[in-house]
Amino acid sequence: MITSLALLLSHLVVALVALVAIGGATRVMEAGLACPDWPLCYGVLLPGQQMNMQVFLEWFHRLDAFLVGVALLVLCAISLLRRRLLPAWLPWFSAAALLMVAVQGALGALTVTRLLASDIVTAHLATALALVALMSAGYQRLAAPAESPPIWFRVLSSLALVLVFAQCVLGGSMASQWAADRCFSAGDACRWLLAHRIGAYPAAAALLAMAIGSLTLPRRCRHLQGLALGATALVAAQVVLGILTLSQQLQVPGLTVAHQLVAALMVAVLAAILGRSAVPSSVADAPAACGIPNPSLSAKVAHG
Repeated sequence: MITSLALLLSHLVVALVALVAIGGATRVMEAGLACPDWPLCYGVLLPGQQMNMQVFLEWFHRLDAFLVGVALLVLCAISLLRRRLLPAWLPWFSAAALLMVAVQGALGALTVTRLLASDIVTAHLATALALVALMSAGYQRLAAPAESPPIWFRVLSSLALVLVFAQCVLGGSMASQWAADRCFSAGDACRWLLAHRIGAYPAAAALLAMAIGSLTLPRRCRHLQGLALGATALVAAQVVLGILTLSQQLQVPGLTVAHQLVAALMVAVLAAILGRSAVPSSVADAPAACGIPNPSLSAKVAHG
């Protein structure tokens, strides 16, 4: 059963990252109000007569969100009904995720009824990224054994996640106000563009420090090292995409969407690092620290 639930969580991570990317495409294509009502679209489930690229993006964004909600409802139900056979943290985890997706649905409705108000759109993105982080960490905690890295590595990875998350939210706030477009066209709201650029430095520095630090981890922590180096590769890609996006003055929608997609992937990878680094809830189930043999395990092997 744990394997099946881990598979469900992995699919949820993919669906949520896709949801963030589709949301970015919806904004870039100015399709946020392509469906003027909510939760239906032009009063029907499938607006065939009104269907065009903008309507499809908004409709598909809602469809993905609906499927995520159904999957989380299933996860919550199973974790409560089978809680005696599952880790003690899983029912609380699934209930928190279900509550967050309910909040996300309410924010989605408000983005339509409030006509894409900047604060609502930003909160909508922040909640989506929080769900990405939660599902990614939960998948690692459920599917893979914790590796117990040193405390300094957990602190660095936590700091990197907080800074990257804050940078993503800042970028979302900037985008929801069309600050970059206003800056390029009329020299207005350029402070948001500058703040987003400055905010990238501490986020990248924290992530780079975590990646360099991971090289000193013992071989037992090779999965954490791989995730940390993968996050560094995503940062490099994000820098290139950011430069290209600005050089093209946001006139290439694919670059803008890719920029938001890579940001969501960074959040997912950093949360995965924290999930795999989680301290086990039971001392008896605690893994050995990276590179340090577990005495109790060694005793059992010797006894056998």
